[in-house]
Amino acid sequence: MTQNQDWWRGAVIYQIYPRSFQDSDGDGIGDLRGITARLEHVARLGADAIWLSPVNRSPMADMGYDVSDYYDIDPLFGTLADFDALVARAHELGLKVIIDQVLSHSSDRHPWFVESKRRGATADWYVWADPKPDGSPPTNWQSVFGGSSWEWAPERGQYYLHNFLIGQPDLNLRNPEVQDEMLKVLRFWLERGVDGFRLDTVNYYIHDAELRDNPPEVPDPDRWPPVSTYDMQAHDYDKSRPENLDFLKRLRALTDAYDARCLVGEVGDSPKRALRLMEAYTAGSERLHMAYSFDMLGPEFTPAHYRRIIEGFFAGAPDGWPSWSFSNHDVNRHVSRWADHGAPDAVAKLAIAMLASFQGTIGLYQGEELGQTETELSYEELTDPPGLRFWPENKGRDGCRTPMVWDSGPEAGFSAARPWLPVKPAQATRNVAAQEADPASVLHHYRAVLAFRRASPALRLGRTEWLSAPDPVLAFRRVLGAETLSCFFNLGPEPVTMVAPRGDLAGPSLGARMEGFEMVLGPNAAVWLRDTPDVVEGAGWSLGRALAKVKKLVGG
Repeated sequence: MTQNQDWWRGAVIYQIYPRSFQDSDGDGIGDLRGITARLEHVARLGADAIWLSPVNRSPMADMGYDVSDYYDIDPLFGTLADFDALVARAHELGLKVIIDQVLSHSSDRHPWFVESKRRGATADWYVWADPKPDGSPPTNWQSVFGGSSWEWAPERGQYYLHNFLIGQPDLNLRNPEVQDEMLKVLRFWLERGVDGFRLDTVNYYIHDAELRDNPPEVPDPDRWPPVSTYDMQAHDYDKSRPENLDFLKRLRALTDAYDARCLVGEVGDSPKRALRLMEAYTAGSERLHMAYSFDMLGPEFTPAHYRRIIEGFFAGAPDGWPSWSFSNHDVNRHVSRWADHGAPDAVAKLAIAMLASFQGTIGLYQGEELGQTETELSYEELTDPPGLRFWPENKGRDGCRTPMVWDSGPEAGFSAARPWLPVKPAQATRNVAAQEADPASVLHHYRAVLAFRRASPALRLGRTEWLSAPDPVLAFRRVLGAETLSCFFNLGPEPVTMVAPRGDLAGPSLGARMEGFEMVLGPNAAVWLRDTPDVVEGAGWSLGRALAKVKKLVGG
């Protein structure tokens, strides 16, 4: 039977961080068998697909984002047979499987790099450059994780490029042989039945061939000086090069040769650049199926912010497709980031209502369906390189990577042993079993919202029409064919009163009441109104409500 080739469009993708989802063998680290055993939870939630963070062989200097063998599973997580069983079980449950692929760099322990340092068969598979006459690095480029992005290799008498850790040398994707090998890697996993790839650091693939220095960044007075020197540069030459588009076309051609597969790219760049890259990388049908940036993964939480991002994307790439999310393994959990805007459960429920109403594919990060908060860790408990280097200004990413909490048992049901990161009481209380027993829980609300989205073609695939509303209310319509849903979200902790728009309350709306011709949105309210075929005046208000609007304007 022919599959839906566009299943990814408007889908819900649930990210699993394998180290922290479920431990099946008692070593304190999550694994593939543990994930397989818990997939029913994801299916019941209403997801369409899972995204697995890396499970390839790795020395784990960057928790799997430093690959030493692209064709095998790290023994920490299991075996290829365990992986195949996971894919089979996911497919039984109606879940697609997307896996992380780290194509921009490998581990320095990869045989390719060891051979490259010796100028062997893979001599040109990495980015090498001679020092300047005074011995200093070839360019001023900085590493995301601090310091120069060039490291001296005395074995070869040259510097190699590493955009991240010293132990993560950048592959030379300007070399056709390297591109061919990466396509071979993807083909290996496609043949094992995966449904797509999340492409790590997709805009880092190609560097400037002339090795030109980056110019300084225009200082941002709200965050200057930044914690890392990386943010002091405008990254014109070390990443996001236009030649990258040709490689993306090769990746797309490969996946298009298989049935119903997709590519989603992570775009890591400043907000003013990232949106343009998302547009360029997804425009047309020869590049990525979708892309995401970090624009929604930060502290800003205003109606103007979300309108700028969504409206800006579709204005720049009307035939492109975005993926939106509020949390992932790289950022503080959004319930904690937005703590000033409401109580944790209220913010969690508001967030999923908003996200499920956005035009695009949406991503959920394990535990957010519980309203999970950021874990407070001491320096001694850290494992993440940025946290270890820049503490306490940057506490790293471990706080969002602590284990999933399943019940009230030891280690919250994650493991029979001490976990690799601690399970603390503040997180353990938000466990799945406790929320299953509470009909008013965040978990039950997530299920209701995702079921509502799945049943609504307009929410999944409709166009967006923006509406005016008083701050801090985010308002828009989603329209597809005869279905119109008006969406109102109060992003603040205080109630807001506005003229009642037309339509009837729909779905799992929260915190709204109608008082005469007014609608009162409670703190962190989330409201959907289904359009009704009554008489309208002008911009779509019912006659009675239009009169109420006039009454308010004249002060009556």
